[in-house]
Amino acid sequence: MKRFTAACGVVLIAASCHHPDKGKEIVTFEGRGDTVFVPAASPLSAKIHLHTITEAPYQLQLLTAGIVKAIPNNYAEIAPPFAGRVVKSYVRLGDKVHAGSPLFAISSPDFYTAQKAWFQAHQLYEQAVLAQKRQQDLHQHAVGAARDLEEANTNLAVQRQELENAAAALKVFNIDPQHQVLGEPLIVRSPIGGEVISNKLVSGQFLKAEDGAVAVVAQLSQVWIAGQVKEKDLRFIHEGDAVNMEVTALPDTAFSGKVFHVSRVINEETRAAEVLMICENPAHQLKPGMYASVNFQDAPEKVIAVPARAVMQDNNSSYVFAEVAPGTYVRRKVVTGETKGPQLIIRSGLKPQDKIIGEGAFYLSAVK
Repeated sequence: MKRFTAACGVVLIAASCHHPDKGKEIVTFEGRGDTVFVPAASPLSAKIHLHTITEAPYQLQLLTAGIVKAIPNNYAEIAPPFAGRVVKSYVRLGDKVHAGSPLFAISSPDFYTAQKAWFQAHQLYEQAVLAQKRQQDLHQHAVGAARDLEEANTNLAVQRQELENAAAALKVFNIDPQHQVLGEPLIVRSPIGGEVISNKLVSGQFLKAEDGAVAVVAQLSQVWIAGQVKEKDLRFIHEGDAVNMEVTALPDTAFSGKVFHVSRVINEETRAAEVLMICENPAHQLKPGMYASVNFQDAPEKVIAVPARAVMQDNNSSYVFAEVAPGTYVRRKVVTGETKGPQLIIRSGLKPQDKIIGEGAFYLSAVK
């Protein structure tokens, strides 16, 4: 047993004599502050791959949900102006109308009273005009008294105001008082041009003043898409930006539009703001109430993008390892932006032609 032990010792000594460097430790890297040195002989050299910084075109895309809405100026709900009976309906569902086109005629004692008040006021006004002219003529020829002229002028002013008040009562119903016939029904006209998309009118029915809309006219060749955008993403949304939209009901059809308005107010509960997009809808495929997926597209710009694995985190800051000489790297703080697939947008901290560690930076992240 002693001979075997001695032999083993000789073998170990001989082995150590033939491999004098075997016991030495190979240095993988060395850190000095924010600078890291990686010797060429280090095993890490084979694991580090450099990335040269370049600028590339980039267009931000942001997805959100939206709902189709009619544009308020292109949408009108017509309700009865007062209680009365429908004498005649001029339109049917789906009819195209112009602004001012007749929709229905309604007869009412209230309307007749307003008409009668105007005719009476108009008659009294004409009498007051004649009386004032008579007194003025008499006064000019030194026949009439000055007090009579003053009374005529006062009466004329009062009757003129009464006539204006009576005319205003009729103009509320979009009536020209000079072209009306006493006792005729009120013709309710469309305030906008478009298509009759709802019609509840029945000739002979009695409508109450508090009844809701009995007809709806809308121009749907353009519609709004109302979406909600989180406050953190609002900085990317600008009025006039292009958007692409899809609706679940039409999966094979793409719609395009642009941002029309960004709300100036944030919803305190959802922390989002309403963004309105205007979209052409010539075939009326988009219908109010439909849900849509909206893809916002910011204006194209040139940006710097680096592999996401190249960016390290230290507390609340981000950094990369930039090469300053072969095997020498410096920690450089960067400001990151959006994610672009497997890459991160760098908003500041790097410039074109810089070289950074694109793969393998993790091995050096322990350097503080």
